[in-house]
Amino acid sequence: METPTTARRLERLPKAHLHLHFTGSMRHETLVELADKNGVHLPHSLAKEWPPKLRATDERGWFRFQRLYDIARSVLRTPDDLYRLLREAAEDERAAGSGWLEIQVDPGGYSSLFDGLTSTLELMLDAAAAAQRDTGVHIGLMVAANRTKHPLDAKALARLARQYAGRGVVSFGLNNDERRGRAREFEGAFRIAKRAGLLSAPHGGELGGPRSVRECLDELGADRVGHGVRAVEDPYLLERIATRGITLEVCPTSNVGLGVIDEIDRLPLRRLYEAGAPIALGTDDPLLFGPRLVEQYEIARSVFGFGDAELAELARMSIRGAGAPEDLKKELLAGVDTWLASDPG
Repeated sequence: METPTTARRLERLPKAHLHLHFTGSMRHETLVELADKNGVHLPHSLAKEWPPKLRATDERGWFRFQRLYDIARSVLRTPDDLYRLLREAAEDERAAGSGWLEIQVDPGGYSSLFDGLTSTLELMLDAAAAAQRDTGVHIGLMVAANRTKHPLDAKALARLARQYAGRGVVSFGLNNDERRGRAREFEGAFRIAKRAGLLSAPHGGELGGPRSVRECLDELGADRVGHGVRAVEDPYLLERIATRGITLEVCPTSNVGLGVIDEIDRLPLRRLYEAGAPIALGTDDPLLFGPRLVEQYEIARSVFGFGDAELAELARMSIRGAGAPEDLKKELLAGVDTWLASDPG
């Protein structure tokens, strides 16, 4: 462990954000304002006792989490609402020093409002392009299937993502409760996405154990795994992840919020790092968990003793694992070197 003797400002450290869900990126004040504008009643846990107290290790807890997420999604009613969400998300990324945001979207959650899957994805791509122009933060979209739905739905999304590969869509994901949909059931959808040149980035190893991660690697050809922290329970699997350079999108405050770990100091961040697993710190859903990206790096520093050289390496790992253009990756990596060479403070 490196002894942290310096304290360079973390918001000045260039980085990439690879694990952020579309609705979950919303600012709390925006949620409250849009709910009032669009006539949506917010439960007390979203309106007054924010962030809500969550735990998803049992079915009832996951149902409550999903219900709150669905309520939050319901405040987004118009194209302007989507444009605002992405602009504000990009503003928050800029404030955190993030030069690349890869945001997860399931167009199916909004398609009934915006005339179908294709028009919904095009609207999101337009909103992302506008946010990028306004803020300077580069944005790529991950089209993500819902593992609680039929695999044929995932194939439809993969075909849609294929149409926009190279035009704003950079990766394909699989989210929701991994206990309710095995990764291997979605192999066909990921085969379509991989053949289109999209990165494979399914969720695994969050509420499910090492088997969930292995299936992501073996069946879905994962380039990254959303969360993946429970790979630490299988030393051989962890060695395999490190050897193959599979990036784990580790979301510290989310893991506490959903009960994956009881306390933040139980997160196996240091063990994953020292085993050589590439790590990209993420926030998952700051709308429901509170802290944003800089706070995740602060946790690495204050809870796990990561010094500035190690924090810089975490940032490099996030950039290397991104679906960003190579020239942007080189620019961001050079910025990390500049940050580390700068004076503290």
